[in-house]
Amino acid sequence: MSPTSETAQGGRRLVIVESPAKAKTIKGYLGPGYVVEASVGHIRDLPNGAAEVPEKYTGEVRRLGVDVEHDFQPIYVVNADKKAQVRKLKELLAESDELFLATDEDREGEAIAWHLQEVLKPKVPVHRMVFHEITKDAIRDAVANPRELNQRMVDAQETRRILDRLYGYEVSPVLWKKVMPKLSAGRVQSVATRLVVERERERIAFRSAEYWDLTGTFSTGRAGDPSDPSTLVARLNTVDGKRVAQGRDFGANGQLKNPEVLHLDEANARALAAALADSSFAVRSVESKPYRRSPYAPFRTTTLQQEASRKLGFGAKATMQVAQKLYENGFITYMRTDSTTLSDTAVAAARAQVTQLYGADYLPEKARVYAGKVKNAQEAHEAIRPSGDRFRTPAETGLTGDQFRLYELIWKRTVASQMKDATGNSVTVRIGGTARDGRDAEFTASGKTITFHGFMKAYVEGADDPNAELDDRERRLPQVAEGDALAADEITADGHATKPPARYTEASLVKELEEREIGRPSTYASIIGTILDRGYVFKKGTALVPSFLSFAVVNLLEKHFGRLVDYDFTAKMEDDLDRIARGEAQAVPWLKRFYFGSEEASGIVPADGDHLGGLKELVTDLGAIDAREISSFPVGEGIVLRVGRYGPYVERGEKDAEGHQRADVPDDLAPDELTVAYAEELFAKPSGEFQLGADPVSGNQIVAKDGRYGPYVTEVLPEGTPKTGKNAVKPRTASLFKSMSLDTVTLDDALKLMSLPRVVGTDAEGVEITAQNGRYGPYLKKGTDSRSLESEEQLFTITLDEALAIYAQPKVRGRAAAKPPLKELGTDPVSERPVVVKDGRFGPYVTDGETNATLRRDDDVETITPERGYELLAEKRAKGPAKKTAKKATAAKKAPAKKATAAKKTAAKKTSAAKTTTAKKTAAKKTATAKAAAAKTTAAAAPAEE
Repeated sequence: MSPTSETAQGGRRLVIVESPAKAKTIKGYLGPGYVVEASVGHIRDLPNGAAEVPEKYTGEVRRLGVDVEHDFQPIYVVNADKKAQVRKLKELLAESDELFLATDEDREGEAIAWHLQEVLKPKVPVHRMVFHEITKDAIRDAVANPRELNQRMVDAQETRRILDRLYGYEVSPVLWKKVMPKLSAGRVQSVATRLVVERERERIAFRSAEYWDLTGTFSTGRAGDPSDPSTLVARLNTVDGKRVAQGRDFGANGQLKNPEVLHLDEANARALAAALADSSFAVRSVESKPYRRSPYAPFRTTTLQQEASRKLGFGAKATMQVAQKLYENGFITYMRTDSTTLSDTAVAAARAQVTQLYGADYLPEKARVYAGKVKNAQEAHEAIRPSGDRFRTPAETGLTGDQFRLYELIWKRTVASQMKDATGNSVTVRIGGTARDGRDAEFTASGKTITFHGFMKAYVEGADDPNAELDDRERRLPQVAEGDALAADEITADGHATKPPARYTEASLVKELEEREIGRPSTYASIIGTILDRGYVFKKGTALVPSFLSFAVVNLLEKHFGRLVDYDFTAKMEDDLDRIARGEAQAVPWLKRFYFGSEEASGIVPADGDHLGGLKELVTDLGAIDAREISSFPVGEGIVLRVGRYGPYVERGEKDAEGHQRADVPDDLAPDELTVAYAEELFAKPSGEFQLGADPVSGNQIVAKDGRYGPYVTEVLPEGTPKTGKNAVKPRTASLFKSMSLDTVTLDDALKLMSLPRVVGTDAEGVEITAQNGRYGPYLKKGTDSRSLESEEQLFTITLDEALAIYAQPKVRGRAAAKPPLKELGTDPVSERPVVVKDGRFGPYVTDGETNATLRRDDDVETITPERGYELLAEKRAKGPAKKTAKKATAAKKAPAKKATAAKKTAAKKTSAAKTTTAKKTAAKKTATAKAAAAKTTAAAAPAEE
């Protein structure tokens, strides 16, 4: 069937995809008889709170959004921000003769297609249209060969969604009560957090060991050239036949694991080096082996995330966002896949480019087949590769920036996968000599030469360890034979110290999750994004560092919900969910066993016994959970780290007891850096209240304090001063300048600060100009006209003439001239516009020129990542434009024009008063309703996904 000719005669067809960008691309490949529209992701989901649940549902159903008493029936609602789009889709469907559901061909895409069918209730024929790449041929083939909706995939996704809802909505409230409000737990996110925390625990417990060895530089006596160097560097391997200890020989406790090895300290190493200084050396053996390295398999989701992190510095979320754009615009195949297989078309295209770009010598006789998949792979896609039956080289794409870099990475990997092996030789040379004291010392050197680079001409994989040697690195050794004499040019003693296990990066955490078979690869990017956004983990460079908050959360989960964060248990749940997806087990009995601990057969018989239990029972009895205990961690010498509601702090002794000490801990301090010495430094820092003296005018004491929003000065009002009511008196308060500190601020400084705002003078019309210090910095104010000052010191030094000069300058849009961006983040994957961070009136914000999104409290201009910026913009777009009700209300309250009669004024006043009263009553009623709804739900901060 031709989608261009027959469609025009056969009627109108509505094609629904997930994203507007994809809709735009696909529309170009279909004829005039097709209307292509986007659902813009999910149109329906479980409710985000009780307020979204229909009134007929009450109790637990209203709280969870799932009827656990009636076969875990989910309550689906159309998302508030999707109602307009659903209405539009219904209108388009009413004018169509056929419906094609063209969402992604994975579990989630199948579920979206099912929800569309359920909500739109089409009365015309419905087809499931699937494709793995967005090219003209693929799209037309998909139209010509639709299939039925895969209900098994839908059921599998629905089971996962319900499971994640039950886990998140039941466990998260426990965290709110026992640790801190607005925290979340999730089936995979909690386990991922535990992995990061456990790695940090290993670093905290780690004890470094010092060890020494020798490095010798030996020469052959020949002139040498690039193919036959004259010298080689070898490391001491044995002394009197006993192997010299290296880092791998020490345990995490700093002790030798194998007492048979020789542990050299500095004194012995230097003594041995001196004793070998004049010794004769000879080659004792030369061992040569053939070297062969096969190409890497084409990318799947996780390997793409790992390699983009290593080579491009992309986070997992950023990688998937860029890949999504490449897919939607027809440059690559579908990017959520567990498969490493390539279609015959792709293999032919890759082999053709190998011949074209590198020559026939680099092309193997037979096509390479990569059949290995991740266990229980869900999707039937190909590997991630350039789209089409002929691959566009990166230069031919016209891409720029991050899209170009990621496409190039995918293109290189795909082409290299169809190239010949790299071959060469690896050589090990052993060199021996006798020291003056009679000890026999043997040194070893290893080398590698590549005689044929094969696939390495196109691509070499990166490594998680920045010190690791890449596959294409050669180490050439001199051409020596057994018995050859060598001269020792230099022998040095080298000291080393063992290092704690490296923290996870996004790449290595993805790899760990996949190896442990926890979660699904397609969700790893969102999982890492969640634990970063929740404050469980933060980044230092590329390393993922757990916060002290995550220690408290993991501590609670391990002690009271041990199975839920057990790695094997989580992996077994994944197996069970996959068995349900394959039709080997039933969802409802399994959910009953998981939630209620029911003995009813689930169709699943684990090899090592029943690993399912009753979640409901676990979250019911919370009396045994000691909130203080699970948030307390000993540091040493009586010092305890506690995680409080307002952040971490260290404490020694009991509160209100003699000798009690307490100090806040920086939020960005890595847990393994909190030592007893550092805690003592925190205790020694100025904190609490500093008496500065009495105000000579009022006689009130002036004190300096460190508050939640920084250091400030304030006056202490006499006892009995009313703090509330009509006669309430507020103490004068002022924040310290950035150049001031608590331990150096003086009484004079405090009095000057509290004298603000300062009257600078009046302009020609008699309007007063004042200098004030505001939340966003120092500024001048004249009536309603404000102008920023360059420094805080100007508040006390600026003259009237200088102020008038500032006001004489034109004000652009009521603001100062536009400031240059603070930071450039890249191109937004949705709007395709450049995103920058700017400094605005209300603080820093990200913008793409169309949408502005203020940075959150935990966001920092210096460390904000592109993906975080894109996420803030996406959230702002989802909320839609700000409502203008407040402005209208304000306008209604404004006084009438001066020329109006007294009668009109009175009437207007009465009308205004009546409207205001009505508005207040309505507002109060709405507020009460909202509060009641909020009281019925504990779902506000619970996770939506794994």
